[in-house]
Amino acid sequence: MFDMHVPWWELLARAALIYLALFLMVRLSGKRTVGQFTPFDLLVVMLLSEAVSNGLSGGDDSVAGAWILAAALIVMNGAIGFLGSRSPRLEAWLEGSPVLIGRDGQWFEAVLRRHRLGIADVEKALREADCELADLHMGVLESDGSISILKRK
Repeated sequence: MFDMHVPWWELLARAALIYLALFLMVRLSGKRTVGQFTPFDLLVVMLLSEAVSNGLSGGDDSVAGAWILAAALIVMNGAIGFLGSRSPRLEAWLEGSPVLIGRDGQWFEAVLRRHRLGIADVEKALREADCELADLHMGVLESDGSISILKRK
């Protein structure tokens, strides 16, 4: 149960490589993947975890190995957050930046397509903001994938 079949340093190296690879893949997949999970997005996340589990553990099923992997992933996540909070440029690269998706009662179709936002997504945001399209002053796709709506005054 506690006897590890893989050296501790190999578990740390595996955790770092897989964390960075998944981080880049998720970051490159766009804001919508991170912020607005559909049932299909959730399925992809679940399958991703299953797909990388063997590569992460290297066949080690010990409790000690699981603790090392969990700690490594949490430390790396904290380190990325810490570094991002210290460097605005790094934070912008890690988190992304808000994108204007509509203004003055009109959506920017090309921007919606580029960020893989459907009309249903932006209409939902309008309903949540209790705003008609004609009253839209500005719509923004936030860096976390949420949509902010500002009404005209």
